[in-house]
Amino acid sequence: MMSKILVTGASGHLGQAIIRHLLETYEVPAASIVAASRDTSKLAGLSAKGVETRAADFDDTSSLEKAFQGIDTLLIISTDALAVPGQRFTQHKAAVAAATKAGVKHLAYTSMPNPDKSLVTFAPDHLGTEEAVKASGLPYTIIRNAWYLDNYLHGMPHNLAGGQWFTASGTGKVSNISRDDCARAAAAALAKGKAENKTYTLTGPELLDADQIAALVSEATGKPLTAVKVSPDDLKKGIEGAGLPGFVAAMLASADANIAAGNFEILTDDYETLTGKKPQNSAEFFKAHKAALIG
Repeated sequence: MMSKILVTGASGHLGQAIIRHLLETYEVPAASIVAASRDTSKLAGLSAKGVETRAADFDDTSSLEKAFQGIDTLLIISTDALAVPGQRFTQHKAAVAAATKAGVKHLAYTSMPNPDKSLVTFAPDHLGTEEAVKASGLPYTIIRNAWYLDNYLHGMPHNLAGGQWFTASGTGKVSNISRDDCARAAAAALAKGKAENKTYTLTGPELLDADQIAALVSEATGKPLTAVKVSPDDLKKGIEGAGLPGFVAAMLASADANIAAGNFEILTDDYETLTGKKPQNSAEFFKAHKAALIG
């Protein structure tokens, strides 16, 4: 029988990109892929390509057990349930338990770099889930995605309009990687069909601090940008003052604090190991997304 790969969160940006790479980059037959989401109406485009779709609600254990039936390789993409502390970890544990009960043969999970010593607010969710995956006894692949370059696209139009980027990252450096490169590498791991009980940390090809990132953004857009260093508390207050929810402000401030502490200063060749290619660098990414940066 044909091996089945299921990707949760298939209506999201990462899930969509992973399935696209499975189909196009690694030429996995559509009949071998299952796309799962809470709302299957959002998967109509994948269904039209011959991909099977299933409902999977992380707050409904029975729906997870049903969705995971007959699946050989399961990728659990971390959910976006961050507003309520503990909810995401509870969801992930339910998914791991459902995978075990359904007889999944290979369990993969998208995590973050060094969750055991991270200052990022959601790091405990990832650490706990990694531990749950390993404790399940299922063969596993953990894919730790570094901070997305795509994250800069959200605030940079506002920053460029004023010429200032307020950051609490200090002089810390980070190895940013694009979401699409993470998707390509995850798809490669899934397409191999091998459970190696291994953890991959996906990073970009370089370590950059805020001043260097600001210079690259400025070069790509032709607009001046200065990185203004502030404390995590002041950054959090500023983000809240701009109208964003408190948990989002805390998350962003904690991510900058994690950079300042040197906890995101990691370079690996795991992306190349999985894909055989070099990841896109920051300058290339910003030039390719000039329109989004300007807003």
